[in-house]
Amino acid sequence: MHARRPLLAVTALALTALLVGCAGDDLAAEDDAPTSGSGGGEGTSVVIGSQSFDEAALVTAMYQQVLESQGYDVETRLVDTRPVYLNEMPDSVQIAPEYVAGIVDQLNTDANGPDAKPLSTSDAQETIDAGATLLEDKGITLLEPSEAFSANGYFASQEFSDDQGVTKLSDLEGEAVTLAAAPDCKGRTDCEKGLVDTYGIDITLEPLGYASTETFQAVLDGEAQLGQTSTLDGTLEEQGLLLLEDDLGIQPAQNLVPAVSTEFLADNPDVEGALDDLMAALDNDTLGELLVSVQVDREQPDDVAKEFLESEGLI
Repeated sequence: MHARRPLLAVTALALTALLVGCAGDDLAAEDDAPTSGSGGGEGTSVVIGSQSFDEAALVTAMYQQVLESQGYDVETRLVDTRPVYLNEMPDSVQIAPEYVAGIVDQLNTDANGPDAKPLSTSDAQETIDAGATLLEDKGITLLEPSEAFSANGYFASQEFSDDQGVTKLSDLEGEAVTLAAAPDCKGRTDCEKGLVDTYGIDITLEPLGYASTETFQAVLDGEAQLGQTSTLDGTLEEQGLLLLEDDLGIQPAQNLVPAVSTEFLADNPDVEGALDDLMAALDNDTLGELLVSVQVDREQPDDVAKEFLESEGLI
């Protein structure tokens, strides 16, 4: 096997209108199997499944444009949580912009139950190797991971931080805290479970979404003390929010990585080189700047992706 994750209402609504490929979270549809081509993209359809938060939507737009430049007929489907599209892989969905630890731990949980010990570590290749059997059984190949690394981050309002003297997660030890986060946060060691077991925080989970309008607003309104976003989120300071330090290190290797149907990849081997080149062009500084263009400057993800890809000679 080859070793191979507001401007509040404005950004969220724009991404939903422009990028969600279907209503709701049911990805299954008739005729979802890819149309076979010659391996060079011409006449070959492919479905990309991903999540709907800003960063994932931007990277998905990059995948789409890179593959369209290779002649593929691309459909994108953005949903709220990883299990929705992962359940449709590798048949109805052939490609997913993923994160190394995220997909490996999800497959582990799916196979071995919610109490399964996580396979992920802080090392991307070590994590991929640990998940090799699960990936093979699922029919998914991970391509080369990117240097770009995006982990879960947890933020509070600046007002809460100032009043309570909270700048790092360990400052909340022993406190009862409401966390606004993605629904799949529950039971995860890089989310609810880690905050409880490692930090000793009494967490009440409000499943309002990952970096969603509702999550930001809940923290700003004081309905939640913590919210979940990406460590690359460039909107926090402008909104009066503060990313808290993960000082006990519950975040594993969340390097960006293409997850591709093994069968689809065998029929279309050129996909590997195109997506590997994209991963090699991304690092945290670059991705962070691109996200600012989407989240702060209100540029459309498709436009930001196109400008970047053209500048790198990727399309």
